[in-house]
Amino acid sequence: MKELVIGGRKFTNRFFLGTGKFASREIMEKALAASETQLVTTALTRVHENDAAHDDILAGIDRSKVEIMLNTSGARNAEEAVRIAKIGRAAGYNWVKIEVHPDARYLLPDPIETLRAVEECAKLGMVVLPYINADPVLARHCEEAGAAAVMPLGSPIGSNRGVRTRDMIEIIVEQCHVPVVVDAGIGLPSHAAEAIELGADAVLANTAVAAADDPVAMAKAFNLAVQAAELALRAGPPSERSTAAASSPMDIFK
Repeated sequence: MKELVIGGRKFTNRFFLGTGKFASREIMEKALAASETQLVTTALTRVHENDAAHDDILAGIDRSKVEIMLNTSGARNAEEAVRIAKIGRAAGYNWVKIEVHPDARYLLPDPIETLRAVEECAKLGMVVLPYINADPVLARHCEEAGAAAVMPLGSPIGSNRGVRTRDMIEIIVEQCHVPVVVDAGIGLPSHAAEAIELGADAVLANTAVAAADDPVAMAKAFNLAVQAAELALRAGPPSERSTAAASSPMDIFK
């Protein structure tokens, strides 16, 4: 696999982790450590810098080792997303995950408003990673608008259904010149491994780890699964065949 560089930053770990839904900050920090992640994402509403009345969810993260990417979760249009991104940048966070999903039932991203937000935030010099439907045409438009990477969904947010969009993700991987991070719907370590095997550069999960009975163990499992898939690709797996091929050919005895 090619070296993973996003926004000028090199990543040696291809598993990214969200910080929502953890039962406590202590469990979250242990899970982050177990995952060995180098990028975390959190909603702006969970950041309370220099505010003694609130517990800053990011206070225990070493930003020299882990990149923090704020997301615009809750934004219903481009204007709201850009406003959230600007507030985050003023607080010292220049990485932004654009999320615009007006539909509360399925949380599917609005493609038109997402692209508008990408354009605006990229012009402001932010490192922009948009959460999008697995749409190759939209992914290409986001890249042209200045996205540092694209984040197509595997299935709806928090559904744990895995990579249901594999055919479209393969096309996005083929056509995009920026990293592809599969995001949303990843429910098991095997789902994360599948995304990497499809050619994705990285995988982001949250619910699957935070809502597990043992989030720390699950974080470690995801990390190992992604590493295993990456190692397998480097090993050069044989191509698929339409017919059988004996693993012990009989002609060796002739």
